Amino acid sequence: MTQYDKMTETPIPKLIITLSVPTVISMLVTNIYNLVDTAFVGQLGNSASGAVGVVFGFMAIIQAFGFMFGQGTGSIISRALGKQDKESASVHASLGFAASFLCGLIITLIGFLFLDDIVYLLGSTDTIAPYAKTYISYILIASPFMSSSLTLNNILRYEGRASLGMIGLMTGAVLNMIGDPIFMFALDMGIAGAGISTALSQIVGWCILAGMFLAGKTDSKLSFGGIAGGSISMLGNIMATGFPSLLRQGLNSFTTVLLNSCCAVYGDAAVAAMSIVTRIIFFAFSVALGIGQGFQPVSGFNYGAGKYSRLRKAFVFTVAMSEGIIIAGCTLLMIFSEDLIGIFRDDAEVIRIGTRALRLQALAHIVLPPCMTIEMLFQSTGKRLGASILSALRNGLFFIPALLILSRIRGLAGIQEAQPVSLLLSLPVTIPFGIMFFRRLPSEEPCREALETAENGAEV
Repeated sequence: MTQYDKMTETPIPKLIITLSVPTVISMLVTNIYNLVDTAFVGQLGNSASGAVGVVFGFMAIIQAFGFMFGQGTGSIISRALGKQDKESASVHASLGFAASFLCGLIITLIGFLFLDDIVYLLGSTDTIAPYAKTYISYILIASPFMSSSLTLNNILRYEGRASLGMIGLMTGAVLNMIGDPIFMFALDMGIAGAGISTALSQIVGWCILAGMFLAGKTDSKLSFGGIAGGSISMLGNIMATGFPSLLRQGLNSFTTVLLNSCCAVYGDAAVAAMSIVTRIIFFAFSVALGIGQGFQPVSGFNYGAGKYSRLRKAFVFTVAMSEGIIIAGCTLLMIFSEDLIGIFRDDAEVIRIGTRALRLQALAHIVLPPCMTIEMLFQSTGKRLGASILSALRNGLFFIPALLILSRIRGLAGIQEAQPVSLLLSLPVTIPFGIMFFRRLPSEEPCREALETAENGAEV
């Protein structure tokens, strides 16, 4: 069976589960690393633990560009492969990868030029700043590899080859978990050891992912000829399609910085607590997110092939499955929240602050799967405007006002409540977008001419 036949003929439940499992595994391993890293750094004190949370906001900026070029390129590639146009897929893959690596280099240069200003801009206190500067220096070195690794992984996912991406991501994460205790404690390098371990693991993972393309295991190919064969309009199309991801990740970074700044008023314990909560909740959500990411190539491929009935079935299955998973996971988080926070930082104040925030966020995340799936639907089918609006609403335009208003009215309690409030507000706004999309989607499989006309028409 060819890759095209697999993506357009395999029963939907089997196909999404098959594509989701490697993504879920790689995300779980990556998030286990994040949690292990948090636990290791937590042994160095509240300031070091807070530094990791602060730099996490900067890493989100790097990831934003990786996801923009990866999601943009991947969405275009999946629809091109749905039309069985491998040449266009290869040109877009080469162009997206090169642009992502270049953006990473630019971030590195700017980061080192303004290092002192950046760590305070990210929300560091005077006691956190020395740790943050040390840790972020190594992240900056790895920035081009971190950004382009995410691009390569997304291209693999959209091709329906998530298992290949899993190998690269898991290898990097496992090396990072092994490297942390060696560099931090055995070699007595402290927070610098955590940074070195992260940088080295990112570079190794990048080599593995790039090797998948160079070894001919993919439909799209990376080449200098592909880069030269691209155009400004093609790059613009990649960036426009991937803009919702840049917006989403950029807003995540900004809100992380804003959250750290609001928490800093209440001391390093508050910064550390909310940093720990963010990592725990993302770990729990990563399984549902992995299911959604398994849906994206199915959505793009079948939309490109004009198989709209399969797209409808894939959407319903993804929402139902991810909702079931998130309900189970968040129930466990609410029950064991205090114990979970205590694993990462044995500090009474950190546990007190983190426990309430984790319970509130776990409860509110139950509404997230349908919002997430609708947003992914719009981006994977090339509906750039709708995807951008949904990204902005959920990740910033609700959360930022909620954080600023509630922190002023209710202090630390308001900071804990801001994210749950923004999640609840996003549901009634997002659902109409999904209804409108499917009402406009044809009920019958169109001929190729009708499909091309539909794709070139007005976007939602």
